[in-house]
This record gives sequence, C-alpha cells and structure tokens, in this order.
Amino acid sequence: MGQVLRRRWRALLILVVVGAGVGAGASLVLSPGYETTASVLLQGPRQADELLTQAQVATSSVVLDRAGAALGLRETGTDLQKKVSASVAQGNVVAITADGDSPQHAQQLADQVANEFVKYSTQLLANSADTSAQLAQEQREALRQQVAQTNQRILDLSRSVQDGQTVEGVQVRTELQGLRTSLEQAMNNLNAADAATGAGNMVVMGPSEKPTSPAAPTLTQLAGGGAILFFLIGVLGYLFGSRTDRRLRSETEIGSALGAPVLASVDVPESGEPEPAAGVRGVLRRITGSDKPWNLPEVPVSADDASREVRYRRVFARLGADRDGVLRLLVLVAAGDGAAKQAAEQFAKVARAERVRVQLTVTEIVVAAGVQPTVPDGTDGVLVVLSLGTRSAWELVAVAEACADAGHEVLGAVLTRQVRVTGKPRREPAAAGPPQVPVDRDVMAGSP
Repeated sequence: MGQVLRRRWRALLILVVVGAGVGAGASLVLSPGYETTASVLLQGPRQADELLTQAQVATSSVVLDRAGAALGLRETGTDLQKKVSASVAQGNVVAITADGDSPQHAQQLADQVANEFVKYSTQLLANSADTSAQLAQEQREALRQQVAQTNQRILDLSRSVQDGQTVEGVQVRTELQGLRTSLEQAMNNLNAADAATGAGNMVVMGPSEKPTSPAAPTLTQLAGGGAILFFLIGVLGYLFGSRTDRRLRSETEIGSALGAPVLASVDVPESGEPEPAAGVRGVLRRITGSDKPWNLPEVPVSADDASREVRYRRVFARLGADRDGVLRLLVLVAAGDGAAKQAAEQFAKVARAERVRVQLTVTEIVVAAGVQPTVPDGTDGVLVVLSLGTRSAWELVAVAEACADAGHEVLGAVLTRQVRVTGKPRREPAAAGPPQVPVDRDVMAGSP
C-alpha cells in the first residue's frame, strides 16, 4: 500500500481529479437541488387505502399540470412528476415534497401543488353524485321521517294516558318516555354521522419551509464521493495487478528458475534524454509515472561511476576463471531489455580493462512466452543479465534449457534496474587507476 502511494501518487492524483469531475457531472442528474415539504391535513376518519389514494392524486398529472400553469412553468405535469413526490405521514397528513434549483422555486412549487391538490380533491367530492351516494341519502331522509312520525305518535299516546292515575297508566307513560328518549338518541347519532360525512375536508397546514441548504446528495458530496471511489479503484487495481502479474521480482525466484545463483543486483542510470513515448498511451504512462513497474524491490544506487564499476568487477571475481586462467563468458541479454543491454555493454567495457584475462561475448536473444530462445553453441559459461520484473518463470526456464541444449552452463545471473540519477556522476581521477578488488566469493551481491 505504501509503495503504491509513493510510486504511483501522480496516477492516483489524476484519478482523484477525474473522479471528482465525474461526481460533479453526476450531480447535474442525481442532485435534487433544494427540497422542501408542504403538508395537507385530511379531516375526518380515513382508511389507509384512502390515504394512499389521496397521495397518488397529489402527484397526478392533472394536479401538476394545474400547478405548473399557475406558476407559469414551461414544464408539463409529466416533467414535474420527477420533481414532486407525495407520501402519507401519521395523523391523516399527506406530505408533498418538491425540489427546485433555488429555495424560492422549491417553496413555490410545493405550496402550489398542495393548493391545487386541495382544490382538485374538493371538486371531486362536490361532483360525486353516483347512485350509491344518492340512495344512502334518500334512505337517511326516509328514516328521519319515520322517526319523526313515531315520535309524534308516542307523544299523542303519552298525552292520552295522562289522566289515568292507575298503576298501568304510570307504567305506560314510563315506557313511552323511554322509547322517546331512545328515538331522540338515534336521531342525534344520525345527524352526527351526516355531519362527520360532510366534514371530510382537506386543509393545507400552512406554507412550506424555505430551504436553507441544498438537499443531499449535494455537489460537494458527489464530487468527494467520486474522488474517493476512483482513488480506491486505482489502489485496488494496482494491488490486484501486482497479484496477477507472473513476472518474477525476487532474487530467490529468479535464481530457482535459471538454476543458478544471482550474483549481483546493479543499478543502471538512464542514458541521456528518455526515448519519446509512442502514442497517446505512452505519453500518459510517462506523465503519470506508470512507465516503470512500481512493485520492484529497491536496488542500492551507486555513489558514482567508479563504485558502480566495482560491482561489475566483483561479478567477475565471483565467477573465477578456467584452469588456464582465462574466464570465458557468454552474456545473454533479452531483446528489448534496454537496461540489461546497457549493463552488458558495461560488463564488456570492464572486461577489456580488467587485469585478469576475460573473453566475453554479448549475445542478444529473443525471449517470449511459448518461444524457445536460440543460444550459440559452445562450452563457455553463461551469465544472464536481465531487468527485475520483466520475465516470467517459464521464460527463464526456457532460457536455461536453451543454454543446456547449446552445451553451456549457466553460472549465474545479474539483475538490473534502471534509475534516474540527479546531477553529474562523480568519477575518480584517471591517474589513481582502478581500485584493486580481492577475489572473494562470500562478498554480498551489490555491496560497494
């Protein structure tokens, strides 16, 4: 994780900027802008299904068309349905939520839709004259007349028995009075039911509140979320790519694939100006710093050219010489490996200046998946020079098999990594001569 942040920070920074831009662009579609809610109270007892029906009526195209026309909007009711929603709250309340590009527009739209909803619902109730409603009204009127006639009859009977003071007369008057009281109670209940039926009106519970801040998700939230999302995608992409990469980066793995030890790891400074990138993809890779692998192990950088040459001489010292005192060496370099080729040329230069006799031949071979490299025949020892993280295990096994087929023995490998050197490299004075290097096979690879 730390290597990704240190070596790919420019690419991750570009991803963060792109993610923020994508989030900001998405806010044009996803951000509701400013949002507010107007409440409408439905008086009288209401069933749950009836409340849901009223909420659907509040967002119908008829109501929204009227609201848009009243506000002078160019949007139709179908367009406004994307900005207006209705839900049922507790206490027979229908909450109408509207959003707009400004607090004033959101407040005006919510209030106007609430008013048009109340007007439209009231109009529907006033124009509802279906057969069932008329029949119920006629039955109630007939019942009232029967109750009034019965009450009058009871009153007449009660007056006719007022003169009698017998026990039977008193009982009759008592029963008639109780019956009359029951009829009056039934009449009151009927009137109360009519009043409740006629009292099912709707009332707007005041103007909606003017919003003071945009509703979530805001532009800032979407831009920040996009930046974080692209950053995580970039980090996870680099980690996943490193997991699935089959190219070897460890000295132990490379030595096992070649069947020979890794003699040294050397740094190769970049020569002159970098080669121009090919195509748009190459330019982007160079700008973002992705033109070189990020997951390669660190190679100690030499202090100057003289100390770098010491590393090359120590490779010869570790290899030793044949019985006749001559080190016959075939250096293999994969085609297209610029750093390895530069290191091989440096080996040849050091071999010419070496005091011991070294016969060195540099050969460039084609190494690719599924292709058997071609190595010249001979009995010389082979030194494989390759860059870190450029070859898979099977490719290195193919190189070792090709050397065995040609009669060579792989003596070892030298790993290279190209580095950028700031400032001019320091060199020792020419008169001082090359430093004496003892032949020590136990010296650590890459030590100055």
